[in-house]
Formats: sequence, structure tokens, C-alpha cells
Amino acid sequence: MATVGRRAWGLLRHEWVVATFAGVALAVLLTWPTLRHPWTTIPGDIGDPTLQAWQVAWAGHALLTDPLALWHSNTFFPESYTYVYSDTLLGYAPAGLLGHGVEAAVFRYNLLYVLAHALAFVGAYALVRQLGSGRTAAAVAGVAWAFAPWRLAHSGHLNILSIGGIALCLAMLARGHGWSLRHGHRPALHRPGWIVAGWLVAAWQVSLGFGIGLPLVYFLAGTGLVVAAGLAWSRWRNGRWVLGRRVVLANLIGGAVFGGVCLWLATTFLQVVKLNPQARRDLTWTEWFSPPLRGYFVAPADSWLWGDYHEAGRAELSWPPEMALLPGVTLIVLAAVGLSYSVFRVRHRVLLGLGVLITGALGLGSNLGDRGDPGYLTLSRLLPGWDALRTPGRMMVWTSLLLAILAAGAITQFGSELSRRATPLDATGSQAAETAPPRTPRPRPAWPRLAGRVALLLPLLLVLVEGVNRTPHPAVPPAPAALRSAAEPLLVLPSDGLGELHVMLWSTDGFPRIANGLAAFVPDRQEQIRSMSMSFPDPGSIEFLRQTGIRSVVVMPDRLAGTPWDGVATRPVDGLGITREEVHGVLIYHLDPGDGEQPR
Repeated sequence: MATVGRRAWGLLRHEWVVATFAGVALAVLLTWPTLRHPWTTIPGDIGDPTLQAWQVAWAGHALLTDPLALWHSNTFFPESYTYVYSDTLLGYAPAGLLGHGVEAAVFRYNLLYVLAHALAFVGAYALVRQLGSGRTAAAVAGVAWAFAPWRLAHSGHLNILSIGGIALCLAMLARGHGWSLRHGHRPALHRPGWIVAGWLVAAWQVSLGFGIGLPLVYFLAGTGLVVAAGLAWSRWRNGRWVLGRRVVLANLIGGAVFGGVCLWLATTFLQVVKLNPQARRDLTWTEWFSPPLRGYFVAPADSWLWGDYHEAGRAELSWPPEMALLPGVTLIVLAAVGLSYSVFRVRHRVLLGLGVLITGALGLGSNLGDRGDPGYLTLSRLLPGWDALRTPGRMMVWTSLLLAILAAGAITQFGSELSRRATPLDATGSQAAETAPPRTPRPRPAWPRLAGRVALLLPLLLVLVEGVNRTPHPAVPPAPAALRSAAEPLLVLPSDGLGELHVMLWSTDGFPRIANGLAAFVPDRQEQIRSMSMSFPDPGSIEFLRQTGIRSVVVMPDRLAGTPWDGVATRPVDGLGITREEVHGVLIYHLDPGDGEQPR
């Protein structure tokens, strides 16, 4: 029994177990109050988060009931491929298997919101540790990346916050190839299993959406080409291959899975564009969302530390949610120090610095050079799919990761020097060595060591403070009871704006087919339904809706004011061949009179 207890204690003390628990604890603390009322409130706003709560719920529902119908969701009836009208968050589908209904969807979203931050911390910690940093430095890098001020502007975008797989897959691939910034390539440390795992995590990251995943695809592809060229050069120069067969095979297997997932998702999105040409946007959108250089030094309003101080700076930005890109003052300072004072080699620091400049320049979009050419807009014209990434500022994912690595190098160097100075001196005044003759060591004073450790923890405390949020957590609108009494397929009026996202969330209670939905474009059939329903109920609109396949129309009178459907609730239905009933202030129009007798 004592042996089992020691093993359990040893497991709990393992670095990666501690790092994982620390990541979860920090995520709960620094996203608070997300888990205070996780079934009824949602972080950010009641717009995109309600859409993404529906996305996760639908994916789980489809896997459980009909996996082949995954892409054809219950929204935007009668269109097809409706699940891929936006980034899908498909990788979170297993979470969608747990629970059912609206409250479960909201709770699931909140839990994933917290865990996404935790994974970002663990991923950055693992990557920086693999690259050769100390534990404290890795913790600073993890907090600085996972809870950076700029991310607070995306509290309503789970797909943008879900970046942990980027750092984690890079850590796994580097570990599998026995490579680090501090020690270079060490063939004796090759681990093919880690290589396969890295590719699988990369595939999962891409499945959360191309908005963040596509740059990872091109980074891995570019890195692969560089490595292949380096291997060919080494073979020509030295007459031997640096990588063994098992490593090559692991890359082929993992890379094939990764490529297959990317191709599968890409062809599906292309099918959406083929069916809906209006879904393709020109580069005008990219120019609109391109931040100015000063945006890198402006924090979002939800930053507890910097929000009020940078209010004037945000007022000068045309779209602050995508242009307030402060990665953290502490991180910028530490990264600048890391360029000249670091445990990493000079050439690696130079490459990291160039990476910061390049990704930062790309993040400016059309505000670099001749309207972003060469730059972000050049990539939009040359790289397939890049033109769909209309928000250049999100390149801060990569800029801040590189800054975190540079900062970790400086902190690790300081920690190494602190350890050397804490080593007792021998009688001659030099540091004691294992090979030196036994001499009475002369202990160093205790206060410099204590001061050094405090100084080592100071960056961690600073990045923690910069990560404190004041994100609003509004209550999610409750689903009208009338929806359960309406036969599907159904239409909810009014059918425009953020209300469409609420209807999508409400549909997680049973997933009835609905004509409602909101995406970055409007499908032709939905446009026709909206246009015809503005005169509802009249013979023309009723006949059109019946031909479309809609059996019920649910009208919410308290939401009609100021919309094109204002007045629908007061129009008579006599002689139209339909029935109307009221359920808790909401009207249900049964286009087939028999539907009112048998609630769904």
C-alpha cells in the first residue's frame, strides 16, 4: 500500500501533471466568472457564442444519430452543406455527445471556453520546454500566450481562442525529431510515436476551423520543404541520411492523415462556395479589417489592467475587436531582452526576431507597403484559401508565440546564472566542481539567492496581472416553449440579425429543421423566404412557404418592432386555410391545420 501511495504521489508531482492542473486552475481563475453560472450565461456577448454553442451541439448530435448527414445541419432549411457556412469547431464534436438541450449546449460551450485557455497554456509550456527553456520561463510563456490581452477581444470567438493545438503539435513534432533551440538536432532522441501524435494534434487543430488552422497548414508545409531540402543537402554533402527510416515512416503516416483531413475539409468548403457563389468575398474585406501599426500597442476594452488606459487609442481604430492587438507589455519587454540575452543560440534568436517582424508585418494587412503588396494581400492572391482569411490581425497568434519563446530564452538565461551564483565557493573563491579536490566550501550569502528567485517570479506575476479580464457574461435568452409545439420544418419570425443565432441555439432542443440561420452570406433560398414572409400571413406567402416545405411559422411579437415583419402578429388568418395558437405570448401558425393537433 505504501508503494502504491509513493507511486501516486510521484505521479502527481510529475512536471506534466502539475503543468496540466496548473493550466486548468489558471484557466478557471483568469476566465472567471465563466463557470459561476455556466448553464445560463455565456462569455462575451449573445451573438457568436450562441452560434458556436449550436455548432458543437449539432456535431455531437450528427455523430450520434446520422454521421453521414454531418454537413447538412438542421438550419437554413432547405439548403445543404449548411454546417460549413462558418468555421465548424468540428474537433469539439465528442463534447457534443454529452447532454442535450439548450442549457447543456451553453454549459458545454462554457466548459470548452475554459479548457481552450488551459490547453493554450499547456501547449505553449510544452513547446517552450521542448525548445530548451526552464520551468519558470515556460510558465511565463504559457500564461503570456494563453491569456494575452489581445485575446480578450475574442471572448466571443471560441474558434480563435482554440489555439492550444498549434503549440502542442509543434512541441510533439520537435520532441519526436529530437530537436530544440538550445541543443539543436540530437538523433539519439528520435521518438517516432511523438511525431505521429504531433501530426494528429495538428489535424485536430485544423478541424476546429481554417480561420486559425490554415496558417498552421502552410507553416508545416513550408517547414517540411525546408527540412527536406536540408536533408537532401546533407545527403549530397556527407553521403548519409540524418533521419532514420522509422522517423521518415512516422512523418509519412502522420502527414498523410493530416493532409487527408485538410483535403476533406477544404473540398467541403469549396462545395459551399460552388453552391453559393456569393459566399466568396473579395479583398475589400481584408483591407477593411487591416489594423494600423499602433494597434499592436492598444489593448481591448475587456482588459482589466489596460482597458481604460487605452480607451483613446481604441477610439482611433475603425474596428477595435480585430485591431486592438496588444500582446502584453511584459511580453514585449522580455522578448526584446531575449534578442540579446538568452540561453538560445544567436542564429536562433535572429530567426525568432525575423519571425516576429514577418508575422507582425503580415498582420498589418493592407497597411503594409503598397496596400499589403508584398505582404498579406500577396498571400491572399497566391495561396489557395488565404483570401478567406479576411482578418490579418489574427496573425498575432504567431507573433505572440514567437515573442513568448524569445522571452523564455531570456528568463532561462537569468535562471541559469542564478543557479551558478548559488553554488557554494571553494576555499579559493571559485565555484566548487565535482572533479575538484575536497575543500571546505564557503557558502554564499542567502539574500542574493532569495532576491534572484523573487526576480525570477516577477515576470510570471506581471503576465498574470495583464491576463485579468473584465469580460461581460450576459444571460442567454431562454427558448420559447412554443418551439416544442411547432411542427417542423419551421420558420421563426423575425428572421434577421442576432435573433437568428438565438433560434439556432434554441434548436438544440431536439434539432428540428428550421429555415433560420445566420452566416457571413445569405443563401438565395433564405433570401426568398425572408422576402416572401414579410407579408405573412397572406395567400402568396402561405403558398410559397408550403411549396418550400415549411409546416409551421413561429412569430415572436415582442421582437417584431422595427423589423420588416412588424404587424405580422395582428393580421387576420380567416379564410387562409391555416390555424393559429398562442403559447406563452408566442404565436404558432400551422400551415397544415392538422399540425396543431399533434405537437412535435
